[in-house]
Amino acid sequence: MTKPMLFTPITLRGLTLKNRVVIAPMCQYSAIDGLANDWHFAHLAKFAMGGAAAVLTEAAAVQERGRITHGDLGIWSDAHAEALKPVVAFIRTQGAAPGIQLGHAGRKASMQRPWFGNGPLGAEDEARGDTPWTVNGASAIPLAEGWLTPVEMTARDIAKLVENFVAATRRSNAAGFEFIELHGAHGYLIQSFLSPLSNRRTDKWGGDLAGRMKLALDIAWAVREAWPKEKPLFFRISSIDGIEGGWEIEDSVALCHELKRIGVDVIDCSSMGNSAGGATANPMARGAGFQTPFSKRIRAETGIATQAVGLILDGPMAEEVLQDGRSDLIAIGREALYDPFWAHHQAREMGVEGYDAWPEQYGWWLERREGAIRRINENPDGRKLPAA
Repeated sequence: MTKPMLFTPITLRGLTLKNRVVIAPMCQYSAIDGLANDWHFAHLAKFAMGGAAAVLTEAAAVQERGRITHGDLGIWSDAHAEALKPVVAFIRTQGAAPGIQLGHAGRKASMQRPWFGNGPLGAEDEARGDTPWTVNGASAIPLAEGWLTPVEMTARDIAKLVENFVAATRRSNAAGFEFIELHGAHGYLIQSFLSPLSNRRTDKWGGDLAGRMKLALDIAWAVREAWPKEKPLFFRISSIDGIEGGWEIEDSVALCHELKRIGVDVIDCSSMGNSAGGATANPMARGAGFQTPFSKRIRAETGIATQAVGLILDGPMAEEVLQDGRSDLIAIGREALYDPFWAHHQAREMGVEGYDAWPEQYGWWLERREGAIRRINENPDGRKLPAA
């Protein structure tokens, strides 16, 4: 039997991933002053135990004002890197690669945690201790009516931002991360410079496509220079805005050509987010694998490796995406929250591995559980149980 592509290794620069399953970044809104804590350890560690080849943190803000909410992770100081070291070390003990997503929320900063409303911070939030703050953006255009109007970034602000991304990159390396993903999607700062919906600048960071791409490319170049050459660099994009007059797939193809020249190794192909709502607010029809046509086109037209994400529900579906050339990697988010052992479970269902591939502390027990269920089901007078 040929092993499914989903469970074959892939090498990116000096990093070999044991399979194609990557845990997507998922904000937990649970940090205090940007510092990782026990929740982040428990959240991320279980995915490494569950068989994923790579585990990405949520977006870590390179500036304090670049957080989406007061509960977001940060990487703007050495203390933030120190707080992440324990989870990085544990992920590696499980044979998975730890990755960190670096970002800045831009005009989508100063937001409520989702369970408090997922909109801009207001008086009720301030009474709770979540004080609003001034937000920055490509242009002084609010996300929607009732949202904060960002302060248009100056040339000095932009230079400082690039420096902050470089500093965050060096801290990420010191913390032991094996790859970085730059967050250039979902209406956050980098994507707000890319999209004509949010960038009305008339200087070198605005205007035509080349101008609007400049910040993204400057950050990618600076990070690539600061990041060890043997470590891969990912870049998450919103493949389309999905709004008339916005960013289109042709723009993404042009951007990815340039990112590849700089030395970006993988494009993580998401979409939308440049409108009111959470990071995943998305007006397009959401079917299974709905974003995979974007990752396929970018891969085909640029030759860069891509990562598919969004409603990829099970192993056979992921295998179909890979075999069809729609991506090289599969990012799993909410399915992993529902089943942290998604990778191991899919491998068993596809006939790839037994419990010997699980952490030995679990595999030993689960082999015996399977045997017990088999013996019960073989007893004609016994109660039938689900197959293991």
